[in-house]
Amino acid sequence: MARALHDMFLFLNDKYPIHELVPRFKQHMTKLHHYLKLVKTSHDSVTSAPYFDENGETVHSYKIVNWIYKNNVTTRKVQVGNYTAGTANGQELYMTDEAITWTHPGVVPVSRCSEICLPGNRKKPRETIHTCCYDCVPCSEGEISNITDSDNCVKCPIEEWPNETRDQCQPKIIEFISYHDGTITSVFLFLTAFGCLVTGLIFGTFIMYRDTPIVRANNRNLSYLLLVSIFLSFLCVFLFLGRPSDITCRLRETTFGILFSVAISSLLAKTIMVCVAFKSTKPGSSWRKWLGLKLPYTIVLLGSSSQAVICVVWLSVSPPFQDLDTQSYQDRIIIRCNEGSIFGFYSVLGYLGLLASVSFVLAFMVRTLPDSFNEAKYITFSMLLFCSVWIAMIPAYLSTRGKYTVAVEIFAVLASSAGLLGCVFCPKCYVILLRSEMNTKTALLVKNNK
Repeated sequence: MARALHDMFLFLNDKYPIHELVPRFKQHMTKLHHYLKLVKTSHDSVTSAPYFDENGETVHSYKIVNWIYKNNVTTRKVQVGNYTAGTANGQELYMTDEAITWTHPGVVPVSRCSEICLPGNRKKPRETIHTCCYDCVPCSEGEISNITDSDNCVKCPIEEWPNETRDQCQPKIIEFISYHDGTITSVFLFLTAFGCLVTGLIFGTFIMYRDTPIVRANNRNLSYLLLVSIFLSFLCVFLFLGRPSDITCRLRETTFGILFSVAISSLLAKTIMVCVAFKSTKPGSSWRKWLGLKLPYTIVLLGSSSQAVICVVWLSVSPPFQDLDTQSYQDRIIIRCNEGSIFGFYSVLGYLGLLASVSFVLAFMVRTLPDSFNEAKYITFSMLLFCSVWIAMIPAYLSTRGKYTVAVEIFAVLASSAGLLGCVFCPKCYVILLRSEMNTKTALLVKNNK
């Protein structure tokens, strides 16, 4: 601007007398842009005065300075050349090699202010005026960069996850409780096999001693049905192991629900029969007509069929299905069973809880009734254990993720099955095998009279 004003003033000074300069100067102010276009200066290497090239761009002359360092401290600087754009080809750069002082002789300096960003990293600009200066930061979780000096990272597809160096995507780990899943599966398989073996041995013992008073007490057919349902409940653990599918997902939830309904209905029928047997001992009691096989079988049928109806409705409306869980863990895919209808799932558990509660209350009430062999107190303990296991299972089921959710269900099935087996049948087996003198009608009648 100053150069343009100066050129315009010189033009007017040559053309008009001195007393007309001021008014002429004011008139020519509107033509200042014309003089701005005409500003041209030859390069002055001393003052580095700017000038404009044919494109109207300003051109500077830059000094090339050699900074002399000693112990990482600048001691002095020496001009070793200059660079002027726009001059004749081959004359833009002028250097005096003899004036250069090398800090590390023989080592070629790198003309960049940042290290190269390797794959797996991206460039993060520094808060400076130099756009070529940046920091290298690792890619965020789920992102990769597979080129050097990448400006941005690329997100992996939903079924893939970055490797450790984050320079390529690889398939996510597929996870479920398999038959080769280390210690946890081995423990479950051992407990299942042991439970089935013990149940089979107890069932064989009851068949062998089927005519003894202990076995015949409280309806031996209900005891057989209870043992079969416990045996099958142990076996249904295998539905929870292995890769889930739509069929196994539908079978695992409904199977244990129906089997436990049969087991608890059998215990409820046993308890009711204890109460009926006590009531029928009074002379002229109307309870005698309820003695027999019809009442307990009706109780078992109603108790288990109601659960079956709930399961059929659940499977008809919104059945369980195989689902891929990509949200619980970022680096793996959990193959799990989606309950479909949460209401259906908790209806099955709720009905089991209702049956167990009724059986517990009734058994607790009749536990002290005199009878030849009153199982009510053992049923009380079994129902208390059963309810405790499933009440504790619900918060554990909701708080775990991935395959450990299935592990919680398996533990609940094993623990409740073992609780029913141990509390109801171990006292009888003790009497049958170790105290055979008590397994007689005379001994039971004497105990009852006392």
